[in-house]
Amino acid sequence: EVQLQASGGGLVQAGKSLRLSCKTSGFSLDDFAIGWFRQVPGKEREGVSCISSADDRPYYADSVKGRFTISSDKVENTVYLQMNDLKAEDTAEYYCAVAGSARGICPLLNHWTLSKSARGQGTQVTVSS
Repeated sequence: EVQLQASGGGLVQAGKSLRLSCKTSGFSLDDFAIGWFRQVPGKEREGVSCISSADDRPYYADSVKGRFTISSDKVENTVYLQMNDLKAEDTAEYYCAVAGSARGICPLLNHWTLSKSARGQGTQVTVSS
């Protein structure tokens, strides 16, 4: 059974850091891509970052490039999102999702169709200014 669980959110001041974790089970990170998304009520979902063994480099949205770093621990089956220099506009619910690891899948992050089973519960990040 595919399962993903995001954790690590919280309330922080602007300029501080948080590290989110996406614990996965039921599949191998060698064969699937993991994307991080964020959602603010009333706004469209935003694809934040993605990592896939089929792509040469991780993907980052322009809004987080240079501040966020995605990484994976295949022993722990966990994907991390290190978020530095947080800004008030980073406030959102963050969640992770899985997709097949085809080449080029990460730049298409904002076009992923997410079934209920392909995404985990989110974790809230609130950045105070």
